[in-house]
Amino acid sequence: MEISPYYEKKIDCPHCKTSFKSLKIRKNAVRIEHTDTDFYPTYKENSPKGYYYNVFVCEHCGYSFTEDFSPYFAPGVQQKLNDQVCAYWTPHHFNGERTAQQAIQAYKLAFLCGTIKQERHIILAGLLLRIAWLYREIQNKPQEMRFLRLAYTQYEQSYSTGDYEKMNMSEMRVLYMIGELGVRLDEIDQATRFFSRIIERQSLGGDAKIVEMAKERWEQVRAIREQRRAQLQS
Repeated sequence: MEISPYYEKKIDCPHCKTSFKSLKIRKNAVRIEHTDTDFYPTYKENSPKGYYYNVFVCEHCGYSFTEDFSPYFAPGVQQKLNDQVCAYWTPHHFNGERTAQQAIQAYKLAFLCGTIKQERHIILAGLLLRIAWLYREIQNKPQEMRFLRLAYTQYEQSYSTGDYEKMNMSEMRVLYMIGELGVRLDEIDQATRFFSRIIERQSLGGDAKIVEMAKERWEQVRAIREQRRAQLQS
C-alpha cells in the first residue's frame, strides 16, 4: 500500500482557541528539481509542493499563521483581528490539497494577520516572497513583481532593525535576499552594494553557499552595469 505524501495535523488556533485540521506534507515526499536564485523551488513531476502548506488557516475565525508567528498577542491586537479579519470570515476549511490560488489566499491571509499582529519584518518578507513565487508559477508577472517589491522592502527593514537575529536566518542570507531581489527589481546599484558586503565578509565565515551565490550574482550584475554603460556611451 502506497503511503500518501499528505497527513493531517491538529492545530489549536491561538486566536479563537478552537481546534482545526490542516494538511501537511511528509518531508521525504518532496522532490525538488532545482531552485532559482531567489530560492524559488521547481518540483519534480508528481511531487507535492511543500510551501503550499506552510500557512495554517483557522476554519472557524479566519486567523492565519505559520509556525514562525509569535504566540503573543499585544493588548488590543485580538480586537483588531476580530474587526479586520474575523468579522468578514465565512467559515470554511483549507484542509485539502491546495491549488496555487488557494495557497495565494492562505499566504495573503497570513500576511494580513501578521501585519495586524506586527510580526517581525523577516517573517512578513518570507510570506510576501512566497506569494511572489506563486504568482510566478501561474505566470502573472505584474503581481509577481508587485510582491517581490513588497518583500524587498520588508527584507530591508529586517536588516536595518536586526529583527532576523532571533529567527533561523543569518545576516549573510538577509544581505543576499536584498541583493537578489534588487536584481530582479532592477535596483542594480543597491544589489551591487549588498552582494559586495557578503563578499567582503566571507573571511568571517558563515554560509559558504550564500557567498558563492553572491559572487556569481555580483559578476552578472557587473556585466549588466558594463553593458548599460556601453550603451550610454554609444
